[in-house]
Amino acid sequence: MKAEPKAEAAAPANSKKLVLIISVVALLAAAGGGGAWFMLKGGGGEEAPAKHKKSAPAKAGPPVYVTIEPFTVNLQPENGEQYLQLAFTLQVSGLEEVEVIKNNMPKVRSRLLLLLSSKKASEINTPEGKQQLSAEIMEQVRAPFEDRGPQQDVTEVLFTSFIIQ
Repeated sequence: MKAEPKAEAAAPANSKKLVLIISVVALLAAAGGGGAWFMLKGGGGEEAPAKHKKSAPAKAGPPVYVTIEPFTVNLQPENGEQYLQLAFTLQVSGLEEVEVIKNNMPKVRSRLLLLLSSKKASEINTPEGKQQLSAEIMEQVRAPFEDRGPQQDVTEVLFTSFIIQ
């Protein structure tokens, strides 16, 4: 007889736990659904019009890279002859940018050869110098390949090898 009251007491405790778990799951589902709706609707009234004003839609998905063949150039003389061996990869907005850059690789390499060979070792040997060089490389690659043509959408220069001798 004593076993029956314990079984009856355990049943309400289990049902309370079940109700609590179901309530928490329902609350999380509602919050997830509300969050998804908020994200799909553009995150609010003020932000949505700004998104429509952009000239190009934002690209989604993984980053796209263009590997540039390594350069070996003579640097401007300071302490005797020095040269730079440089390899890097460009991050671009999409596959169409990859094709444009690859189709114009002779222009890209010529521009970069002129840029790199104009540098002194002391200018590019520091972290700040490397960041400045990265910005200058982006500027050269972004420049239109034809008169009044569009700029290339290059978002980053990633150095993979940087040797000064």
